[in-house]
Amino acid sequence: MKEEIIIAGFGGQGVLSMGKILAYSGLMEGKEVTWMPAYGPEQRGGTANVTVIVSDEKISSPILSRYDTAIILNQPSLEKFENKVKTNGVLIYDGYGIINPPTRKDIRVFRIDAMDAANEMNNIKAFNMIVLGGLLKIKPIVTLDNVIKGLRKTLPERHHHLIPMNEEAIRRGMDLIREV
Repeated sequence: MKEEIIIAGFGGQGVLSMGKILAYSGLMEGKEVTWMPAYGPEQRGGTANVTVIVSDEKISSPILSRYDTAIILNQPSLEKFENKVKTNGVLIYDGYGIINPPTRKDIRVFRIDAMDAANEMNNIKAFNMIVLGGLLKIKPIVTLDNVIKGLRKTLPERHHHLIPMNEEAIRRGMDLIREV
């Protein structure tokens, strides 16, 4: 198994931390992983993306030009990465940040209304965990147990009380995601 993923959206949406949690989760399962963020001064409000590879075998390079899965959280990222999803790949997008939805017919497209769900939970910071839950429903590349372990590794200890809320958000995302 080898999954090459791009997660892209506005800085501040939890793009980089979602990738980091995914990478740590893969490590917890003894998999080979890479986590390569790409952002500049626009991290808070501009676009940011992270490439994550999770594999059962050695990874030759963290640099990719095509992806098995794209998680797209805003329109500029959709315009940049939609054509970089491999044929028969998966594109997951949040309906809130996309004005013109994906048009490709040679990939599987999923919509998750994570921003709406985060608002319903009264916790905007749960947004990225809802999206992560949607990914794990479609592509169970790591287990929920190891995602929770990954959260323990990535969150400062003072925020560990938020882990149950994050687990609830992940489960919510698993329920919300729908193929378009």
